[in-house]
Amino acid sequence: MDKIKVGIIGTGFIGAVHVDALRRLGFVDIVALAEANQELAQKKAADFMIPRAYGNFPDLIHDPDVQVVHNCTPNNLHLSINTQIIEAGKHIFSEKPLGMNRDESQKMLELAKKHHIVHGVNFNYRMYPLVQDMKWKVQQGELGDIRIVHGSYLQDWLFYDTDYNWRIEPEISGKTRAIGDIGSHWCDLAQTITGLKISEVFADFSTVIPFRKKSQNTETFCENQDLAAYEEKEVQTEDWAGVLIHFENGAKGLFSVSEVCAGRKCYFNIEVNGSKKTYFWNQEEGDRMWVGHRSGPNAVIMRDPHQLNAGCRRYTFAPGGHPEGWLDTFKNNIQAFYTFLQEGKNIEQEKPDFATFYDGYDIACIVDAIAESHEKGIWVKVIR
Repeated sequence: MDKIKVGIIGTGFIGAVHVDALRRLGFVDIVALAEANQELAQKKAADFMIPRAYGNFPDLIHDPDVQVVHNCTPNNLHLSINTQIIEAGKHIFSEKPLGMNRDESQKMLELAKKHHIVHGVNFNYRMYPLVQDMKWKVQQGELGDIRIVHGSYLQDWLFYDTDYNWRIEPEISGKTRAIGDIGSHWCDLAQTITGLKISEVFADFSTVIPFRKKSQNTETFCENQDLAAYEEKEVQTEDWAGVLIHFENGAKGLFSVSEVCAGRKCYFNIEVNGSKKTYFWNQEEGDRMWVGHRSGPNAVIMRDPHQLNAGCRRYTFAPGGHPEGWLDTFKNNIQAFYTFLQEGKNIEQEKPDFATFYDGYDIACIVDAIAESHEKGIWVKVIR
C-alpha cells in the first residue's frame, strides 16, 4: 500500500512537533512544506529534509501529490487557509483553535461536511492513554453519577513583561488568549472524559501585566534575549481567567487558567468527582491517575498497557514504568487521524477518538460564551 503524502503549512514550534509525530507513524510521507517566503521555506525544508519547499501556501495546497494538509499557522490564518484546503478536496488536520470565533469555525465545519473530507483539530491532551482509559471508565459507570468537575491549566511562559508572542495580539490570536489557547484544552478534556457538554458559564478575566515589551524574538516559549530595541505594547488579552461552569446533566464545576504563574510550566489538571469515587489526573505526571474513595484506601494507577481497557491500548507503546508524555500525545492523535483515513471511515457515521471540526466548533462556542460572560458579568448559555 502506498504511503499517504502530506504537506505542512507553518513549521515553527508546533509545526516541528507535527513533523516529528508524522515521521513516527511509518505509513505517511511528508513531501512538502510552505512558509511565509521562499527563503525561509528552503531553509526549513533543508533542516527537516523535506523535498519540496513552497514560499506560499496555495502552491502547496494545489500540489497534486499532497493528499493531506496540516495547518500549523497562527489563528487568524485558519479560516482562509483551511477553506482553500477543503475546497481543493484535501483532507485536513488543523491546529487549534479551529477559528477565531464561533462563526468562523461553523463556516469551516459546514464546508468540510459539504466536501466529504476527513477533518481533525489538534486537541492532543485527550490522547494521553490514561485520559482515554478514564473516559472509558466514566462511560462504563465506574465513577457513578458525575457531580463536580474542576481543575486548572497554569503556565509561566509569559511571566515577565519582556515575554511576548503573537498570541498576545487579539488581531492574530482572537479576543481571548489564556482561555482560547489553554482553556480550550481544559474544556475539551472535561467534555471528552465526562461525555457531557458544558452548557453555561460565568467568567472573570485579569490582565496582570498591562504593558509588555515587544522585540524581534516572539517564538513561542522562547525567552526574550534582545532588549536593546523594543516597542512597548498595551495588552488587550487576559493573563488569567477563572470560569464557573454548568454541565448539561446538572453537574457543576470550575477551572482557572494562567500564563503568569511562576514555576508552573504545563500544570494541566482535572478532577472528576462522582457518586462512587474520584479521578484526578495531572498532565505533568501523565503516566499516573489518582483514584479517591470515601471508604477504603485511595490508589494511584500507573499507566500499564496490560491494565488499560483494551480499546485504549493502541495509544500506549512503552511498558509500564517507561514514561510516555506530551510528544506521544501528538503521535497518538495524528495516528488516530491517519488510521481513520486509511481505513476509509466516515466522520458523519462514526465518531473518532481524535477531535474533529465538530469538536473545534463546539469548543469555539464555549470560548465565545466565556468571553461574553466576562464582558457582561453574567452567566451565559453556550449556544451551539
